[in-house]
Amino acid sequence: MKFASYQKLAAAALVSVLILIFAGATVRVTGAGMGCPDWPTCWGLLIPPTHVDGVDFGKLDIEKFKRKAERMGRDPSTISEESLRAEFNPRHVWTEFTNRLLALPVGFLSLATFIASFRFRKNRPHLFWLSFTGLLLVLTNAWMGARVVYSGIAPGVLSTHLALAMALISVLTYCAWAGAEHPRKVKVTGSSRLMRITVSSLLLMVVIEGILGTQIREITGELAKAHHDSPKETWISELEQSMTYFIHRSFSWVLLLTTVFAYTLAKRHQPDGTSPSQNGVLGIMIAQMLLGLVMAQIHIYSWVQVLHVGLAGVLLALVFRWFLIIPDGKRPLAEANGR
Repeated sequence: MKFASYQKLAAAALVSVLILIFAGATVRVTGAGMGCPDWPTCWGLLIPPTHVDGVDFGKLDIEKFKRKAERMGRDPSTISEESLRAEFNPRHVWTEFTNRLLALPVGFLSLATFIASFRFRKNRPHLFWLSFTGLLLVLTNAWMGARVVYSGIAPGVLSTHLALAMALISVLTYCAWAGAEHPRKVKVTGSSRLMRITVSSLLLMVVIEGILGTQIREITGELAKAHHDSPKETWISELEQSMTYFIHRSFSWVLLLTTVFAYTLAKRHQPDGTSPSQNGVLGIMIAQMLLGLVMAQIHIYSWVQVLHVGLAGVLLALVFRWFLIIPDGKRPLAEANGR
């Protein structure tokens, strides 16, 4: 296919972003966000040490560490070379450093996708500009990653960081779909209008639920600062009493019902059966509900949180692809392209 190489690059870039989201979630739930307290180096080194003795504290800007501690709600006067030595956690250091390393393929693959789009500037200019937008989003989010570190994981900065990631997922999903010589459309009977309305509504709800999720992570971060050195179990009830948490939890049932309805429409009107992306949406939505129930009723396990956040990124990509493969409704669905 003429667009095969471009499509593969865009798909690879998308997969690398989704992997990075899982890694970022791991950093967040393990509390390793400050494992590398500086950027782009980590403890003043390009490759961090596995032991505190490998850190040259004479080259570190202690005043910068104090300003960061103040932004995180800590007393800056408590920051010293001795305190930094005591806080050095090799597990956190390498968890955060691995997260940074996984960001490299995202940058390289997004750049390669943009370069591959040059040949389409005339016949498919939208792919060129979307590829350029994707590269800009990667560069902007890399800068935002540095802001997250320098701000001491400030709430507004973190939300922006995650919002840009959602935008990047959407752009790359479209590029991976539209990069084919003949972008796929499902073959269905009847009118596609109801299905398009349902799936577009589901897509909007997934975005809203994702925004609510970032707000919950912000609240969690602030509670963690307010209850410094206290086990999460002692203050997590405060989070569960917040309106944001209540809406996020309750709204998930609306998403599930909408997904089931959209999937029923697909089963009923697609003679060739449901597509992999449609099956994936239903499966992930059910998994997300189960993970949410585990956190709400049993325990907030770290691995459950990582899956919950990572699968949210995969869900966004699959729902958007589902929307893209539905015929535009200007002609009978039976005339649409096969999958």
